[in-house]
Amino acid sequence: MHQTTKILDLLILGTGPAASRVASKCAETDWHIGIVDPRPYGGTCALRGCNPKKVLVRAAELVDWVGRMENKGVRSEGAIIDWREMIAFKRTFTESVTSHNESMFEDLGIVKFHGNPRFLTPDSVDIEGQKIQARHFVVATGAVPTRLGIPGENYLANSDEFLEMDHLPKRLLFIGGGYVTFEFAHVAVRAGAEVSIIENSDRPLSRFDSELVDALVERTCELGIELRTETEVKSIKKNSNGSLAVEVTSDGSSELLEADLVVHGAGRVPNTDDLDLERADVRYGPEGIEVDEYLQSVSNSSVYAAGDVAANGEPLLSPVAREDGQTLAENLLSPDNRRKPNYGPVATVVFSVPALASVGLDEERARRAGLRFSVNTGDRSLDHSMQKVGEQHARYKVLVEEESDRVLGAQLLGPDAAETINLFALAIKHRISARELRSMLFASPTFIDDVRFMV
Repeated sequence: MHQTTKILDLLILGTGPAASRVASKCAETDWHIGIVDPRPYGGTCALRGCNPKKVLVRAAELVDWVGRMENKGVRSEGAIIDWREMIAFKRTFTESVTSHNESMFEDLGIVKFHGNPRFLTPDSVDIEGQKIQARHFVVATGAVPTRLGIPGENYLANSDEFLEMDHLPKRLLFIGGGYVTFEFAHVAVRAGAEVSIIENSDRPLSRFDSELVDALVERTCELGIELRTETEVKSIKKNSNGSLAVEVTSDGSSELLEADLVVHGAGRVPNTDDLDLERADVRYGPEGIEVDEYLQSVSNSSVYAAGDVAANGEPLLSPVAREDGQTLAENLLSPDNRRKPNYGPVATVVFSVPALASVGLDEERARRAGLRFSVNTGDRSLDHSMQKVGEQHARYKVLVEEESDRVLGAQLLGPDAAETINLFALAIKHRISARELRSMLFASPTFIDDVRFMV
């Protein structure tokens, strides 16, 4: 039995970057708007992902930087990570997020709901017993860790839990060799933990260039992290002393590994399972809600999807979600003058230490597109800029089209990669030629000044 039905112009499912942009823009009208989230308001990036993670990464970068300068004028004995203090500092960036978001929505006159939304019909949802009917729905529920389907999966810690630990366990094992694993593993090992990574394919970080990944793997192993590829996790059991026994197989043989914490780093999938989308006639699949080029459901014109939950072929990144939110707000308010999202080249970064970054085309995709191009690649550890900071694991690979001289793609490994990759994204979007980049008088000496020698 439902409580009295509430009628809205727009109901937004989620409170992350995409949802917030739709809410704030549409609230400028006289629409009656509602927003719902079963978790604290703010979304993954602000509360459980990008921003708090970067606090931990910055600490690891600092320790790494001091260590690289050992015997070069710096003494590193006092450079350690105090895990408890670091997590407390991290919370200073997250504790106010929910109250800030709730106040913002309240000031905008948006009706707030807390609970699990489930569609009842194509134009209504249930939220904890209350029926909400709306003209439009924006689904921006993000992504969740993929289910592994192994016995003992309930013993896995996810990235949310890792970021909230007051105490760092001695032995950590990460399942999956993706972004989250490398980022957290590089922090944990520099905080004194023993770290292992289990990857079922032949190499980790498959979206990135193999040569640069090999260099990052070399550094990863130098830190003392054990990386096992072509290894599958079969089960997890809890021992009587509270530790975990992880059964793995490789080359047909089984082995038991011991860990104090096992962390899920095997990827995320669109968060659609609990929405009852079938009742709303909303088509969806493993990649998320099927949408047209305007982010509108292909089967229910009242429903739109944004961010990680939309099957739009884009990477699951917060900048993509922000652009989705801006696009949807404009399309909802001006249905006769709709526009498509303008993603442009989307840079992506693994915030390991050193960081690995990519934007644009890699060699395989450029060849599939029939493009003729040159490949500029090199070992940046030989550059003065890297020698000055003791960095021995820095690489680059840049693709330049032969006829037009435009930059097609770039991949970087190094302490500056997360920042410098944005310059390549700008060059690709605005078709700045390699010749023009070489002619730029960048501030020098800087890491970005090295771009002139990469193209």
